[in-house]
Amino acid sequence: MTAPHASLPGAPDPRRPLRITFRGRSLLGRALYNKDAAFTHEERDWFGLHGLLPSHVLTLEEQLSLELEHVRRKEDGLERYIGLAALQDRNETLFYRLLAENLEEFLPIVYTPTVGRACQEYSHILRRPRGVWITPGDTGRVPELLRNAAQQEVRLVVVTDNERILGLGDQGAGGMGIPVGKLAIYTAGAGIYPALTLPISLDVGTDNEALLADPIYAGWRHPRLRGPAYDAFIDSFVAGVKSVFPRAILQWEDFKQHTAIRILDRYRDVLPSFNDDIQGTAAVIVAGILAGLRYLGEELRGQRFVFFGAGAAATGIARLVRAALLEVGVEEAEIRRSLILLDSKGLLGLERPGLEADKHQFALSSGELAALGLEAGADLLSVVRAVRPTILIGTTATPNTFTEPILRAMGEGCSRPIVFPLSNPTSRTEATPAQVLEWTDGRALVATGGPFDPVVVDGRARRIGQANNAFIFPGVGLAAIVAGARQVGDTQFLVAAHTLAGLVSDRRLAEGALYPPIGELRAVSREIAVAVVRSFGTVDGLPLPGGDQGREDAEASVDESIWWPEYPAYEPA
Repeated sequence: MTAPHASLPGAPDPRRPLRITFRGRSLLGRALYNKDAAFTHEERDWFGLHGLLPSHVLTLEEQLSLELEHVRRKEDGLERYIGLAALQDRNETLFYRLLAENLEEFLPIVYTPTVGRACQEYSHILRRPRGVWITPGDTGRVPELLRNAAQQEVRLVVVTDNERILGLGDQGAGGMGIPVGKLAIYTAGAGIYPALTLPISLDVGTDNEALLADPIYAGWRHPRLRGPAYDAFIDSFVAGVKSVFPRAILQWEDFKQHTAIRILDRYRDVLPSFNDDIQGTAAVIVAGILAGLRYLGEELRGQRFVFFGAGAAATGIARLVRAALLEVGVEEAEIRRSLILLDSKGLLGLERPGLEADKHQFALSSGELAALGLEAGADLLSVVRAVRPTILIGTTATPNTFTEPILRAMGEGCSRPIVFPLSNPTSRTEATPAQVLEWTDGRALVATGGPFDPVVVDGRARRIGQANNAFIFPGVGLAAIVAGARQVGDTQFLVAAHTLAGLVSDRRLAEGALYPPIGELRAVSREIAVAVVRSFGTVDGLPLPGGDQGREDAEASVDESIWWPEYPAYEPA
C-alpha cells in the first residue's frame, strides 16, 4: 500500500519554486514570505525590490549569525523575548530557523520561564498583535473574526481564557503570550507550517485589579465573565471553530482548574481537542517516571505516589498513571491505595464537605484512610511518613513546600526516591534540585518543571531534566493533524509517554536526567508523531495497515508533513 498523501496544505514544496503575486513593500511586509536581504538579484528584479534593500545579498546562514549577534547582545531575558518577537513579526522563516537550531538557548525565552514576565507586562511590550482576540461582545460573530485572521485553512488552534497563566494566575489580555509561544514550539519543535496555526485569546475580562487600574491595559476592561454567560460564550466559540476550520485540532491552554476539566470533558467528543496542562503534563511526567524506573531496574507496579496539589495538572497526571497501571494489570483497589493526593486543605477524603467533583475519583474513603493510619486533611509530612512514597509530585505553584523534614522522611522510606517539583516559573518550584539532592543525601532522581543548572553531588555534576510539555504536545498535535483525528484521548498520551521514555538514553539517565536534551526536540517529536499516528490507525482519516507496512506508512506521512524553515525560490505568478 502506498502511504496516503498527508503533507500539510499550504506548506511550500522545497523541490519547486513558489509562485507569488506580492511585490515591493507588500512582499517585505509579509513575514512568512519575507527574506530580508536574502532575496536574490533575480527576485529583486521580478518583485520590485531594488532600492528597498541594501545591495549585498546575504545567505540564510549569514542572517542567522547576524540575528544571534543581535539577540545575544541583550542581557535581559524580557528584552530578548521582545527582540525575538520582532524577528517573528518581520521574517518568520528566519525566526523559526533560529529557534529550531538553538532550542536549548531560546526555548526558555519564547516560552517558560521568560514568557511569564512577558504575559505580566504584555500591554507595555506589545508591538504587533498576533492571533485572534474574541470578547463577549463578539459572541454572535465568531466565524467572522476567525475568517479575518486566516488566509487559508487552519489545522491547529491554541486557545486560552487567560485565567491561569503558568503559576501566575489571571493575566487578562497578557495571556495571549502563551498560545503564541506554544505555537512557536509546534513549528520549531515539530515542523508544523506556521500559516496552518492560530493563537486565540478568549478575552472575557479579568479580576486582576492591577490590570484594570492600568490606563493602557490592552484587554476587555471588565470583571471576568462567569456562569451561564461564560458557558454560552464558549459554546459559540466552539461552534465557530467547527464551522470555519472543520479539520482543526484545538488545544485548550491555561484555563483555571475546574473550568479546564469541565471544558475538556464537555468538548472532547465535539471536536478533536485536548488540554496540554492536563494531558500533556500527565504524559511528560509518566514518561519521566518510566525512564527513571528503567534506570533503577524497577517496575511500575508496586510504586507509591504522593501528589501535593490536586488541581487539573495533578489529577491529569494521576489519571494517566492509573491508565498506565491498569495497562500492566494492576487491580483498581491496589491503584487506589497507591495514588495519594493532597490539596491546600490536606489529604483528600471523600467525606470532606464541599469536596470538588473532579477530586472525588482520588479521594479516600474512611476505611481506606484508616488502613493507612491517616485522617482526611492530614498534612504532607504525616502522609509521607505513613505512605512511604517512592514518587513525590508537586503542582502547588507555591515555593518551598517540599521542606527538609518532608524530603528526609521520603529518603528514609525509599532508597532511591523520584521527586518532581513541577511548579512554574522556577520561582514557584516546591524545592530546588539542589535542596532535593541535599536532603535525600544525593539519592533522589529529580526533574523539574522549569530549567535548572546541573548540581554537583560528591564531585560529580548531576544533570536536571526538565519535565517540559514541549516533549509531548508538538508530536501529539502533529500526529492528530496527519491522522485526521476525530478525537484525541488518553490512549494517545500514554503512547506518547512510553515513546518519550524510550528515547532517554542510558547516558542521560546515568547523569541524573530523566529526559532527553531539549535540543533533540525535533527528533523526539517526530518519533512521538509516528507512534501516535499508529495509535490513531489512520492517515487523513483513511485506515493504516498493520505491521511493518503501517509503520512505514506512518513514518512517510509524518515526514511529508514536517516543514523545515528555509527560503523557497520565488517566481512571479
